[in-house]
Amino acid sequence: MTKSSSKINPYSAVGILAAQSLGEPGTQMTMRTFHYAGVAEHVPTGLPRLIEIVDAKKVPKKPIVEIKLKKKHSTKEKDAAKLASEMESVLLPETAIIQENLAKGKIMIKLRKEEAKLLGVKMDMVKESVKKTIGANKLEARGDTLSIKLKAEKEKPLKDLRKITTKLQKALVKGVSGIKRAVVIKNKGEYFIRASGSNIKDIIKMENVEPSQVYTNNIIEIEKTFGIEAARNAIVREMHNVMELQGLAVDIRHILLLADAMTADGKVKPIGRHGLSGEKAGVMGRAAFEETIKHLVHASITAEDDHLTGVTENIIVGQTIPIGTGRIKLGMKAAKPKKKAKSKPKK
Repeated sequence: MTKSSSKINPYSAVGILAAQSLGEPGTQMTMRTFHYAGVAEHVPTGLPRLIEIVDAKKVPKKPIVEIKLKKKHSTKEKDAAKLASEMESVLLPETAIIQENLAKGKIMIKLRKEEAKLLGVKMDMVKESVKKTIGANKLEARGDTLSIKLKAEKEKPLKDLRKITTKLQKALVKGVSGIKRAVVIKNKGEYFIRASGSNIKDIIKMENVEPSQVYTNNIIEIEKTFGIEAARNAIVREMHNVMELQGLAVDIRHILLLADAMTADGKVKPIGRHGLSGEKAGVMGRAAFEETIKHLVHASITAEDDHLTGVTENIIVGQTIPIGTGRIKLGMKAAKPKKKAKSKPKK
């Protein structure tokens, strides 16, 4: 082959190569989980994590976020510890007892002093959280007890009372929503925070946080916060880490191709029937994957054509597949035969 600037031969089956190069090592993966000290008990690795990534799960089984501090704070352990403490979310039931009084149509909230002290929660913080949650309802405060009374014009007070109680169970008193167990870690002389959960949107608003250095294993959240290019890079990083942790050497270009395919339309798409495989151009290509009857019936009802552009379709009908030499068509112009000069009749 002559030297050229191309990285791979024209019309090579790069998709099939990538699928085989990722799928085959996937069969050798373990089902084990990885332990992050003090954060999430068991973080999925290996095959379970790989499935999470290619299925584009909205929330991973164990989301984790890593937060870098601004340069002037990153070398001070006290600053990192303070930020970690401020970050951990505290919900109302963790610091107070919520009781319903159905006879009087009231909800009583009593502060648990010992728990509140340990978590750094004060009565004012509880009051503010309750106000945000219940809105315009009447709120009375007496010492370490709050009482909520519904408005008199409510037609179904008991039903509304239960709705408010359910809201109060999820009311945030302190910290960043969704963040639990934040721990400080030292790496190369700098401190950073690793926490269970993810909420990039609220974390980057915090004063001492370096916004460009916040990372989570929740790919969909990265897409929503930083955009599709960041999500693509996250897919590459997460898949590469899974392979590396298992000791499997997979060329990064296969992972890059998969990430490109998943993000080509401007949003993260899964690989399965609800994503790329279910959106193949050809009817037979879709039918060969899953839900065969559904695809064939729909195609016959809508009079859909199959132009046989993919590999699967051509194998089904027994044609040459449009890959490699199968894409090359040779044509030849045959020279027209010269007309013989008519010989003159002899006299």
